[in-house]
Amino acid sequence: MSQNIEFELTTDYIELCNLLKLVGLADSGGRGKAMVAEGLVKVDGQLETRKTAKIRSGQIILLDNSQIIVK
Repeated sequence: MSQNIEFELTTDYIELCNLLKLVGLADSGGRGKAMVAEGLVKVDGQLETRKTAKIRSGQIILLDNSQIIVK
């Protein structure tokens, strides 16, 4: 089952590992970092390996069957 999540950004950016935690795809920031390190996360269709990559409005994050749309 695929899941679409919209995340409303209230600052210039959010770090990728924190975003995964805030939307509930990772139970902690540490797990979010591990997911990125394991090569499970794509940003705008490209594999992202930087755990603290700055995610900005308009970007789309893919993890398994979930898609996070950052507004």
